[in-house]
Amino acid sequence: MCIRLTPPVVNYRLVLDPARGDEQAMSDSIEKGVTRRDVLGATAAAAAGAALSAASGAVNAQVTGTGSRAVIREINGKKTSTISLDWKEVYYTNCPLVSASNVDQELGWTREEFKKIGVKYGFMRSVPETDWYPHYIHNQDNLIRFGGLFPPIHVHADIRRTRLLGLTHAPHEGGCMLVRARDDIYRMQELKGKRIGLSKSMNTLKNDWWRIQEEQGIELMLRINGMSRKDVRIVEFPYPDDWYNDPEMVGPPMENASELWLKRDHKHDLAFRPLETALLEGKVDAIYTQSKPFQHLQEATGQIKAIEDLSRYPDWTLQVANIPAAITCTDVMAEQHPELVVAFMKGMIKVGRWSNEHKHASAAILNKQTFYLDVEDTYRGIKDIDMVPNLSAQNMASVEIGKDFMLSHGYIKNDFDVHEWAAPEFFEQAARELLDDLIKEKTEAKIPSSTGRIG
Repeated sequence: MCIRLTPPVVNYRLVLDPARGDEQAMSDSIEKGVTRRDVLGATAAAAAGAALSAASGAVNAQVTGTGSRAVIREINGKKTSTISLDWKEVYYTNCPLVSASNVDQELGWTREEFKKIGVKYGFMRSVPETDWYPHYIHNQDNLIRFGGLFPPIHVHADIRRTRLLGLTHAPHEGGCMLVRARDDIYRMQELKGKRIGLSKSMNTLKNDWWRIQEEQGIELMLRINGMSRKDVRIVEFPYPDDWYNDPEMVGPPMENASELWLKRDHKHDLAFRPLETALLEGKVDAIYTQSKPFQHLQEATGQIKAIEDLSRYPDWTLQVANIPAAITCTDVMAEQHPELVVAFMKGMIKVGRWSNEHKHASAAILNKQTFYLDVEDTYRGIKDIDMVPNLSAQNMASVEIGKDFMLSHGYIKNDFDVHEWAAPEFFEQAARELLDDLIKEKTEAKIPSSTGRIG
């Protein structure tokens, strides 16, 4: 799940941004805290990430003792664990956002598609051998991920080859600028000289998706209000972000992704909104949050208000806030077992169509996992969203916007063509097979039967 389960370090630091590359940076209060050591560390992380490829990953792999299928790899100094590969098994992982896969957790229609071909289909964490890292670095060949955009961009750019199978966009959730409700601040221009919070994950193995979303949203809101980073002070909040292989978080196994939320009141747990405490305690004057999800929860406290909202603007290119949600699989699965990819996409199409026809029921399911205020707020958030994933021109353009921002700001090292990443053939094949199934069903329904009821 694209979430942080531990709050950031309370102590924060103000440091200059050396990436500015000019003496003006000394007087600009742009406090990112990037050092030469950080840069070298990031480079080492990318190099270590290459160990996830089939060749070098096998060298570093270690299978545990009898009775366990765990494959342990050390990547960038961190131990990761996945279940050993069996192509009669496919695992999925979701972010807690709007997607057909999150609805399907309660319907089970994709599992039915895999049963038809004799394959076990389960949640990534339904087995004790697998930790949370595959959700972020896709270090499991038989895994399909449906979640936030920035981690799979990072994976495909710098870690391993994947295939982009489909996208679901929430096109009016670009982000808000929040301040304290009783502060005498009503416009972005009134933030000149003031402090805006920016989180920083200290985990160099995975993508810092939330920071990317914050930084992108902050820069956009400043720009459309005639401002730049020079006009404000960015206050950085580092946090460990190291729970992904923590035994307390890894066990016990979960049959359904939504079981995670049985343990936590995620809509009111500030671990999911760590900069909120910094704002309320006066450590910063403003923070970014996502429009609608999170925003309505934070405003409902009565302590916070939004002074800017990207979702109000007609420009759809402002809405790439770790979305559109992306479906990705490994190139190994796509090339060696395409039938598995097609089975998954058949499930997504069926569930997406059902969700489009039953938006209130879908909202009740999604409300268990997402960060809208309640079921009705979830319904308002999804009522205009096409729940059937696609690779439309607009969605692909949004992916490119996200990728280009990550490249320009140093969040990925390698560029790539998003259109070459996309693999529409699996969706197309899944749609053809579903149509064939429907034609067969309708045709057989019209054939007279001699075994009907009396009368």
